[in-house]
Amino acid sequence: MFYNFCRGVVNFIFHIVFKITVIGKENIPEEKSGYMIASNHVSNCDPPMVGIVFKGKYTFMAKDELFHINPIFTWLIKKLGAFPVKRGSKDTAGIDTAIESLNQGRVFVIFPEGTRSKTGELGKAKSGVSLIAVRAKVPVVPVYVEYGKKKFRRNALVSVGKPIPAESFDVDIEDKREIHRISKLIMSEISALKENAPDVR
Repeated sequence: MFYNFCRGVVNFIFHIVFKITVIGKENIPEEKSGYMIASNHVSNCDPPMVGIVFKGKYTFMAKDELFHINPIFTWLIKKLGAFPVKRGSKDTAGIDTAIESLNQGRVFVIFPEGTRSKTGELGKAKSGVSLIAVRAKVPVVPVYVEYGKKKFRRNALVSVGKPIPAESFDVDIEDKREIHRISKLIMSEISALKENAPDVR
C-alpha cells in the first residue's frame, strides 16, 4: 500500500516536472516480476524515471552514501526498494540481494556502468550486471534514458529495447570471458537504443 502510494506521488510529480516520451512501449514485459532492467545512468532521476514507465515493484542498488544523509530519507528509499552498495567493494552481498529480490517477485533495476555519466557517453559495464543475469537466469530489458535542457517540463526520453532472453545467460559463471561477453552484449543493446534515439532538447 505504502509503496503504491509513493509510486503514485512520484509519477504525478514527474509528469509535472518532465515531458516524458517513451519509445518501445511494446517491449515492456506484461509480467510484473521475473526480469531485470539494465539502463544507462546520467541523473539521480533515473531510478524513478525508469520505475514509472514499467509495471511492478522494483529493487535497485544505490550508493552507500545515500543511506547516511538522514534517517527519514534512508527509511524512504529502503521502502521504495533501494539497498546500499559500497562502490569499489568486492563484497558479493549486493549480488545476493539482487537475486533474492528477483526470487521475491520484484523487478531488479541496475545501471551496468556503476556510476553516473557526466558527459552522457556510455561507459563500460561492470561485471555485476552479467553475474546477476547468469545466476538469476531471467530476461534483461535494455533501457536508454536521456534528458533535454534544464527548464520547466524538461524533456525526458525513455527508450525500451526488446528483452534479451534468459537463454542468452546460460553460461558457466566461472568463465570470465563469457561474463565479459554478456556485459558487452547488454551495453551494446543500450548503445543501439542511444544511436536510434531522436534528439532530445
